[in-house]
Amino acid sequence: MTAVKPQTILYGFWLSSCTWRVRAALHLKKIPYEERSVDILHEKAQLTDQYRAINPSQKVPALCIDGATLVESMAIIEYLDETRPEPPLKPPSPLQRARMQEICETVVSGIQPLQNIGLKGYFETEDKYTAFTKYWTERGLQSLEELLTKSAGTYCVGDQFTKADLCLVPQLYNAVTRHKLDLGKYRTVSQLYEKLLKEQSFEETHPKKVRNSN
Repeated sequence: MTAVKPQTILYGFWLSSCTWRVRAALHLKKIPYEERSVDILHEKAQLTDQYRAINPSQKVPALCIDGATLVESMAIIEYLDETRPEPPLKPPSPLQRARMQEICETVVSGIQPLQNIGLKGYFETEDKYTAFTKYWTERGLQSLEELLTKSAGTYCVGDQFTKADLCLVPQLYNAVTRHKLDLGKYRTVSQLYEKLLKEQSFEETHPKKVRNSN
């Protein structure tokens, strides 16, 4: 008798950049999955006891796969790459892997946490929150432009799709849609963004497409 493989379930929010990273990775690795919406914006569903049992940090995403539950988008993507190595999400050379990590860290540590909607309640006004998030997003974009001029080819690092691309696109989408920032000031960043948006893994997992399917 053939064992039934555990179902892969992604708990996420359609507009979450961290969720989009994982969603795109699942698509790229051709892993079938079911996405279950956790409305972190209006319903605050991440704060329920039910969801806390899935993800103790009460954030999205969380991924149930291979009989385990994983949290934190970068840890999830690393697991997917180690257990499903094709196509690989890390370049072959140590220097290229370091360049990839520079870009990932700039997004994951230097931009995303500093524009998270969870910070809004700690500001006296909406304007102060917006000014804070725009400042750190702009600063991150400046860093990305300089890093990408050293590393970019067809993709963020040379001519291979990597974890850096998974981090870049969702964050830039936030910059354009939420903060109305002009990417035109950053030539390499904007050119890569326009190209990567046409990649099937981003087209098929785009937030607008996910929202319309719910």
